[in-house]
Amino acid sequence: MPKYVIERDVEGAGNLAADDLKAISQKSCNVLESMGPKIQWLESFVTPDKIYCVYIAPDEDMVRQHAELGEFPVTRISEVKTVIDPTSAD
Repeated sequence: MPKYVIERDVEGAGNLAADDLKAISQKSCNVLESMGPKIQWLESFVTPDKIYCVYIAPDEDMVRQHAELGEFPVTRISEVKTVIDPTSAD
């Protein structure tokens, strides 16, 4: 199944309180539950003004549908083609 990185512009994301991040996470999980098991949220990275989310989904349209249902911003969706890490150098 394809993996996607979703870039979301969220001004002040790095300053969001733990309760705010919890509420965002709960909303995302609720939307995912309503969409069924074909789409999965793996993790997200919060930076000062962006949130980068990693999802597994059958296609980009399903990722966009999740964003629309959850009212989450989408700046860019990129399909992951390959994953490398330090062991890739061996």
